[in-house]
Amino acid sequence: MKPFALLVAYDVFEFIERLPGKEQLAIRRRFLQIRDFPGNHSDYSELDDSGRRIESNIYGKFAIKYWIDDPDKQVKIIDLHPADRKH
Repeated sequence: MKPFALLVAYDVFEFIERLPGKEQLAIRRRFLQIRDFPGNHSDYSELDDSGRRIESNIYGKFAIKYWIDDPDKQVKIIDLHPADRKH
């Protein structure tokens, strides 16, 4: 079985760069966990404007939004923000 590729939006990288080093590493590890088992980390989901299912994972004080592109075997991280803020 082909493993999933991980694609991360540029805005997410910019957000991560502003975090302390330990938080950066923790978030990057979580991204890899999501990549390896994308269906196991969703705390809730919603549909975007095009009807695509967007997964959300609450990880500590952060919310990670991603979607699973099964046909292309990709996990696409589209947003990262503080969990107490709607984005």
